[in-house]
Amino acid sequence: MTPIALDKRLSQFVIHEYEALADPVNAVPMAAYMKTEMPFYGIPKPLRVPTYRRFKKEFAPANIAEYQDCISTLWGLSHREEKYAALEYAQMFDQYITSESLPLYERMVREGQWWDFVDTLAIALVGRVLYKERAKTKKVLDKWIRDDDMWIRRTAILAQNRHKAEADEQMLFGYCLKCAHEKEFFIRKAIGWALREYSYAAPMAVKRFVKENENVLSPLSVKEGVKQINRAKTK
Repeated sequence: MTPIALDKRLSQFVIHEYEALADPVNAVPMAAYMKTEMPFYGIPKPLRVPTYRRFKKEFAPANIAEYQDCISTLWGLSHREEKYAALEYAQMFDQYITSESLPLYERMVREGQWWDFVDTLAIALVGRVLYKERAKTKKVLDKWIRDDDMWIRRTAILAQNRHKAEADEQMLFGYCLKCAHEKEFFIRKAIGWALREYSYAAPMAVKRFVKENENVLSPLSVKEGVKQINRAKTK
């Protein structure tokens, strides 16, 4: 008898657990908040966490192929919480968060098309790859920042949000300027967010950059970018 593949066992487990926890009443406001027609089971995150805890113990991948298959299978399920499970699973196995997985992460950004998916992909996954393989990944993100897909550009901007003092300042500021002319809220917000995160490590550099480019950056980007700097002044 052929053993069931890991990704199939994992998806069956998630579906079984989530169907048991489903709350159709709660699903309505959850979908409304996310402004999506994608169905929700109606399970808040605290109730999903015990499921996540079993991922590493019971469904750890033996290689990168299994890792990617498990993510893809969960991502391909119909409910939003199942896609959240794919993102959680993806973050658990650091040894496979490499440039080899970038095409998968890129596909998920292009298919996700909303902040709850994209921001996790950008910061926790693509950003992690960039941190570990900076030169190789930067070549990819240099293309992404010019991509027609706004969510791909947002991903490139946010990728260094956890890098703090180890962020590539020239890359960060360059990406912000490349998209500074855009009117899209999610790009303007991303620029401000990225600058604010870097300001924890390099407040003077961010302050100088914003001052020198305030005629180019949107008011939203400026406000968000210097928020932490201004907050520190009042303490």
